[in-house]
Amino acid sequence: MKINFDIADKFFREFLRNSHGLVSKDARRRAENKKRGSQPFDKGRQPITAGAGLDQMLGEFNWTSKLEKATLFTQWEKIVGPESAAASYPEDLDRKVLSVRCRSTAWATQLRLLQSEILGKIHQVHPDLEIEEVRFIGPAAPNWKKGPRSVPGRGPRDTYG
Repeated sequence: MKINFDIADKFFREFLRNSHGLVSKDARRRAENKKRGSQPFDKGRQPITAGAGLDQMLGEFNWTSKLEKATLFTQWEKIVGPESAAASYPEDLDRKVLSVRCRSTAWATQLRLLQSEILGKIHQVHPDLEIEEVRFIGPAAPNWKKGPRSVPGRGPRDTYG
């Protein structure tokens, strides 16, 4: 006597489904795969080029704006020229405001005079970046704080008695 296991298996699955309504994890996974379509060249599974896949991935993870920002920071010399780039560098881009740190206050003043031209060049080279303002900042003053906590007072002179 030959036993047909396929019929017995099908009968058992139908019995479980009809008796208590529970479906195993594997059965749910198989049903979802049937809905999704797992055959090559089904809808949504057409082959794409590597460049198109990379563009799609950059868009999904919102990396294009980060790449534009990084490109602006690395190619600062193309925007302001070699002499000005040697005296300044972009420090931060926050809320459509580009902060540029300058070597001296004189350089910050000179670049402030050219602010509209620099902003126009940025819009020309990087149109996807939405920069409305460029702030040129001079060098930072020394900071006397030496840790996470500080006490208001006269600063370092206060320790000598």
